[in-house]
Amino acid sequence: MRHIPPLTAHLMGVDTHEEPIIFMRSDCAICRAEGFSANTRLQVQAKEHSLIATLNIVSNELLAEGTIGFSDSAWEFLQLREEQPVHVRHAPLVRSLSALRKKIYGHELNPLEIKTIVHDISRRLYSDIEIASFLTASAAGHLSSVEVTALTRAMVSSGNQLHWSGAERVFDKHCIGGLPGNRTTPIVISIASAAGLMIPKTSSRAITSPAGTADTMEELTEVDLSLEQLQDVVEQTGACLAAGGEVGLSPVDDLLIRIERALDLDSPGQLVASVLSKKVAAGSNHILIDMPVGPTAKLRSVEEANELAGLFRQVAKAMGLQLRCVITDGTQAIGYGIGPNQEARDVLSVLRNSPEAPPDLAERSLFLAANMLSMASGETLDAALPKAREILLSGQAWQQFQRICSAQGGLKTLQEAPHHCRLRAQRTGKLLGMDNRRLAQLAKLAGAPSSPLAGLRLHIKVGNSVIPGQPLATLYADTPGELAYARDYYHQNRDLFDIGPQP
Repeated sequence: MRHIPPLTAHLMGVDTHEEPIIFMRSDCAICRAEGFSANTRLQVQAKEHSLIATLNIVSNELLAEGTIGFSDSAWEFLQLREEQPVHVRHAPLVRSLSALRKKIYGHELNPLEIKTIVHDISRRLYSDIEIASFLTASAAGHLSSVEVTALTRAMVSSGNQLHWSGAERVFDKHCIGGLPGNRTTPIVISIASAAGLMIPKTSSRAITSPAGTADTMEELTEVDLSLEQLQDVVEQTGACLAAGGEVGLSPVDDLLIRIERALDLDSPGQLVASVLSKKVAAGSNHILIDMPVGPTAKLRSVEEANELAGLFRQVAKAMGLQLRCVITDGTQAIGYGIGPNQEARDVLSVLRNSPEAPPDLAERSLFLAANMLSMASGETLDAALPKAREILLSGQAWQQFQRICSAQGGLKTLQEAPHHCRLRAQRTGKLLGMDNRRLAQLAKLAGAPSSPLAGLRLHIKVGNSVIPGQPLATLYADTPGELAYARDYYHQNRDLFDIGPQP
């Protein structure tokens, strides 16, 4: 292969998220000699680091002659410095793409094929389009339990793995989502770890919701911990409430989630592999899965929940995990807050046993914590529930939460959103139901979770009576434009609050 002379690196200051992009001048002699054109996939070599990136052609004014520009993610991955020599050439054949095409045509993949796909994604050999193709084909083709198990193993192997010496049983908890305000995790972890369970909890940021646990916890403490910091926190307190991105546990999952978020896609097979790979990588072997079911939740029926629970159990058994799935009520939003800041307020009010704490969030958290305690002790749920309640009501859970936050960098003071407005009822009646999906969309249009202060605070629950002009919720936003945008959506979707006649 003919030697290609090096260009010198330049950071363009362009955030393309995780998609590696390089930039070359339209008059670049190397482009002409090698036949490079816009959207060509190129291999970039910088010392011992190598990356496949997509080429963008820019006007000559944007780059000095003899330089090659890099997006932020490509620059970071290659660990470049300004004016460092860089070699480029046509990308080599990515052999796992043949397995991808096999899946696109609806065929089942064997473990080796899945392993090579995950390996190539982790090495940044796949473009966003190719990752999207894999996710879409997997969702449309319904991954088998064998494929999901292989995907889970491959994703675990793609990154760091934690091992907790002397701890035979390590616990974790996950909710599959689809229910706004269901921020039970910080409360459950505080109760269960106060009871002596080890729980190295790492959470993803929101995929399709207005807040994930990591988004909410970031309002309360530092969550972007290094691997060493996470281990220190768990050693100090027996638990943590961290974001998973910085720790490098199942990093391929983070690459997939980025594309799933753009596609608004969360298929069962990918969901199971995503959840269990993070738990296994964190060293957990006893896992509780919360599965809310409701007409506008992610799971619409008990039958659908049982099918997903069956897949979870099959993969967990193959991975040597103890797993319990619990089906919970997903008919309406939990708590009063929707969005990172508002959900953080609910978490604090429950942990502090405040009079204004939402009863449904407290009771749901106690039920889940009791399930975790039951898994640990082998006792019945009826026996474990009073123990969980005592830990919460006595203040032990609040003390433990403060210890965790202190170890992670300190408990923050919650800020107030600069703009808000009330959403009011137009007629007399009774709240018969609320549309979880459109409530989540309303909060996202206000700016959540990108703007953590944005979101909603509900003022009524299903079964409450309303009169004209009564506030149904308060809408929060960072800017007047976002507030107006979300308010207009509400005015076009007032029926997301189903108000019917009084019986």
